[in-house]
Amino acid sequence: MTLTATAEATTPTTTPTTATPTGGTADAPGPGGLPDVPCPRELSTRDARELTRVFFERLRSLEEGTPEYQYVRNTLIEMNISLVQFAARAFRDRPGGPENEDIVQVGIIGLIKAIDRYDPERNTQLTTLAMPYITGEIKRHFRDTTWAVRVPRRLQELRLELAKATEELTSETDRAPSPAELAERLGLSEDEVRQGLIAANGYSTQSLDVPQETATGATTGPGAVRGSRTLGETLGEVDPALEAIEDRHALAPLLADLDERSAHILELRFGQEMTQAEIGEEIGLSQMQVSRVLNRTLDTLRAELLQD
Repeated sequence: MTLTATAEATTPTTTPTTATPTGGTADAPGPGGLPDVPCPRELSTRDARELTRVFFERLRSLEEGTPEYQYVRNTLIEMNISLVQFAARAFRDRPGGPENEDIVQVGIIGLIKAIDRYDPERNTQLTTLAMPYITGEIKRHFRDTTWAVRVPRRLQELRLELAKATEELTSETDRAPSPAELAERLGLSEDEVRQGLIAANGYSTQSLDVPQETATGATTGPGAVRGSRTLGETLGEVDPALEAIEDRHALAPLLADLDERSAHILELRFGQEMTQAEIGEEIGLSQMQVSRVLNRTLDTLRAELLQD
């Protein structure tokens, strides 16, 4: 068989004689009578297809893990790298995507999976099985690495559907579509659409140190003075009073269930800020009795709040 190399001018010829798996010249045969392929990546498409069939027939008769098995399998991978390079072209110019060499490395994983699952008896070309494996592995890599925030796969796919539907509806109506219109177009509920729109915000993030152009001065029109602050400086802070409001709302029904004396003592202590001795004089109890009622009441309220 004559092998035509795509990157070399020579056309090495191989002969089916036995040799060790480490043969490295065009005249030396490979193991088990197979043709030796010193530069598998440089084969022409026709030669790669023919040799792939020969090597697969030999691979089926070998025991996995042996040196000869590894030689045949590795050669099959090298001979079909062009399939990965072809599939990688469609992903090379994606914004924010990895370098082309990284895409090829990911695609090789798909090629290896295809080779391990290929059955020559099905009378199908390796290309038919390998291309879906290769492109699927590359797409999975983009899905898992290009999102700034990890979201479920269904929401990642929904983002693409929403983007396409938004573009179509905007073209038809000359305005941005509403969630209801998107839901009708995609056959989804409005809640699902809103969930997808929120998840889409996780595709990319913005640094808190990015400058934000702001208007300063008394005017906000064309003559406004422009300033610059970082995004972090424009974000609000947590108001500690919000937690107090939540606590009061949670405490209100518990206070309503207190007996009249306990509620009156709490009102005098925390509402009118009276001392325990003053409260005792007011209601006819000793300071020690007032202290016990307060402690018992506060412990009960605290336990009920934590339980809720």
